[in-house]
Parts: sequence; C-alpha cells; structure tokens
Amino acid sequence: MDGIDAVLATLEPAPRIIEAIQHPWPAPILTRLRAAASGTRLSASEFAQLDSDAGEVFAQAALAVSDRYDQPIRAIGSHGQTLAHGPDASPPFTLQIGNPAIIAERTGITTISDFRRRDIAAGGEGAPLVPAFHAATLASTQENRVILNIGGIANITVLPASADTPVAGFDTGPGNCLLDAWIRRTKGFPFDRSGTFAARGTVQADLLETCLQDPYFKRPAPKSTGTDYFSLDWLERRLESVSSNPEDVQATLVSLSAQSVADAIGESAPKCHRVLVCGGGVHNAVVMEALRARLPCAVDSTAAVGIDPDWVEALAFAWLARQTMEALPGNLPEVTGASGPRILGAIHPA
Repeated sequence: MDGIDAVLATLEPAPRIIEAIQHPWPAPILTRLRAAASGTRLSASEFAQLDSDAGEVFAQAALAVSDRYDQPIRAIGSHGQTLAHGPDASPPFTLQIGNPAIIAERTGITTISDFRRRDIAAGGEGAPLVPAFHAATLASTQENRVILNIGGIANITVLPASADTPVAGFDTGPGNCLLDAWIRRTKGFPFDRSGTFAARGTVQADLLETCLQDPYFKRPAPKSTGTDYFSLDWLERRLESVSSNPEDVQATLVSLSAQSVADAIGESAPKCHRVLVCGGGVHNAVVMEALRARLPCAVDSTAAVGIDPDWVEALAFAWLARQTMEALPGNLPEVTGASGPRILGAIHPA
C-alpha cells in the first residue's frame, strides 16, 4: 500500500516499459485500506464505498501514465488492492478491490481485473501469478535462476535452465510488510529508507527463532499468504515473550525476511546460479546484504537483465491482461496448485 505502480508497456516483440509512475494513495483512503486489511469490520455500504474510492484512484493512476502517450492503448490490467487472501479457508477466498468498471469508464480503455479468483476456483492458491510472466521473459538456458520479488510479501519463481524441469514458485513469507508496519508503529515513518533503522539494531536470536517457528514456513508448496496473515498483530503476539528495543526488532525482522527467503531457495532451488531481485525490497541495503550473506549464489537486481526492479510486478499484470485478451492461460498450475491452466480475469470493455 505504499503507492500504485503504473506502467505503460509494449509486449511485442519483448516487454518494454514506455512510461512508469508510482501514484500515491490519498491519505484518508490509505488509512481506510490499512484498517480494512488489518481486520477492521466494514458495513456493506462502507465496503462498497471503499471499493469505488479505490477504483477512482486506480483510474487516476492509469490516466496519469497513459496521458503521456498519443497512441491507442489496447487494455489496462488492474490487479487491485488486496484486502484478504485465504486460500486455505473453507471455502477458499481472495479479495482485491478497486472497482474496474470505474477504471474502464474514466479512461475509456478496456480493463481486465480480478485475476486471482479463477485460479482459486480451480483449486489453486490464486498466487503467486507472476511466475508465468517470469518464465516467459526472464528464464535462461545458461543458468538456473530464481526471481525474488520483495513486496509486502516475498515470493520466488524457480526458473531452471533445462526446459525439461518445471517452473516452481510460491510465497516465502514476509517481505517488507512487517518492516513497514513496525516502523510505522514505533517511528511514524512509512518505511525504513535504505534499512537505516534496522542497521542500528541487533538481531535478537530468540525473537527470530520464535518467528521462524510459524507453521507457514514449514508448509510445502504450493502455498501463498498475505499481509492480513503476517500482520502487526502477528508480530505483537510474538513480542509478548521477549524484551527488545524498536531497533532490535527491526533488525530481527530483516533477518526473518532474509532467512525465510534463503531457506526457501535452499530447499527448492539448491543448484541456483543467480537470484534476481525486484520489488521495493531491492532498495533496502540491509535486506540485500542479509540475503547475500545467506545465499551461496550471485544476488543481483533484475536491472542486470534489462528490467527495472521497481516495475516488474506492474509489467507482469500488463502481460497477464494481454493473456486474457488473447484467451490464453495466465496461471501455472505447477505453481498455484490449480487443476489446470486457466484464462484469468474479468474483461470490462471500453
């Protein structure tokens, strides 16, 4: 929820970003989104209003980037803002808001949204969805790669050099979400710029071990999670049994993100030659240092292979929208656990 990433991209002959912006959430809407995602109960009318308000802001973001281009735009792919993700619930669910009808109406551009629920309906986790894009654009026949996205939640895509080995991928656990939540709680900052707050602290081994005992980390793939699970409440329950100053907690949360990622890569991609990192976490020097200290392979930004790490996720949903428009699958069943390939998303015509 640190902003809306919007890219204007062409996908032929290869994905290329033409324009890119991060559009801010208005503070009152951001406050309501964070409250809803953390479990605050909404009435039906309050939920509907938030959905429409978010749709208006998404439309503004789309217009802000598309107004810089004088050629026709085929479609908008809108992931929406996730408020809840429960693939293990009975019945399973996922919820992203940001009324796509409003986006299509305000922009005059066909809008594809609601990418995750079809995969869940087919028995999948509904996440991660970006591995299909990673496989199509970032795989190499020369090296075994892992694409690591460090957003609120961290996820990996395992891309073997051999075409005979299937792609794998899953959410590893918290990326930036706990780091951001803790510094907002203790310092009032939206995030820990460059990891400077964490760098002043000392990792607390007992707190780290308590956090790593969460059963999610031991679950086999396919698996996915969300910030509604790895939340400030999740952290505070574990802080009840330890005594640490705020900087030490922040340092420990860096280790939690890095260790859970490294454990996942070690188990699922032991012969990895290179990890390519994207997402906001790539700018946290302390997180990147912690990853390099724990991984036996090279760790680079996706910029090393020609894609700005800040825009990989947004570019992926442009690609997924194109898949939907061309009636092609957008999921990888071997990643999500769905019963088969599925065309994802709902189309809202211009």
